[in-house]
Amino acid sequence: MKSVSWDGKAVYPSKIVCIGRNYVDHIKELDNEVPQEPVIFIKPNSAISNEIHSGKSEAIHFEGEITFLISSGELRGVGFGLDLTKRDLQSRLKAKGLPWERAKAFDRSAVFSDFVTLNGNVSDLRMELHINGALVQFGGHDLMMNKPGRIFNEARSFLSFEDGDLLMTGTPKGVGCVNSGDRYLGKIFEKEKLIVQGSWVAK
Repeated sequence: MKSVSWDGKAVYPSKIVCIGRNYVDHIKELDNEVPQEPVIFIKPNSAISNEIHSGKSEAIHFEGEITFLISSGELRGVGFGLDLTKRDLQSRLKAKGLPWERAKAFDRSAVFSDFVTLNGNVSDLRMELHINGALVQFGGHDLMMNKPGRIFNEARSFLSFEDGDLLMTGTPKGVGCVNSGDRYLGKIFEKEKLIVQGSWVAK
């Protein structure tokens, strides 16, 4: 089982529950329809990676997200997550009305910073993603169509969360292609206070 770090301790998520199309500008960016209810999909534990890998045979896109760690039935930890996506493949699957797993749930498709215990208000959280020193994505609670509490309740209306499971809350506009050698810096803020960050160099 792959693990993530929460306050310095290894945690083993059984799954990663992900939300698609949760920021209006990102929906427009990909020319998608605005959903009437949260779009939910799952990545397995095997998707977790400590490294970002660019695609050799097919381009992979980055999507930075505020990510929560679940414990005792609550949103207890928070960290920065990257939902890596085979965008062209996803588009082909969507056009045929087929599931997205081949484009979303592949090995090394989920990369996370460390997680820290959430002590403040979820509504104060925001994220930034910098690549090679440039700010490419930013967003937070105020820009989400579906807030974390609603997403969590919607997901657990039909599936069970185990301690250590992760909840990704969607990506704002600014997604793009992963290029080998690019330097990534993902940050989570509580208002103006930086509470956790992660850095990687794409391989």
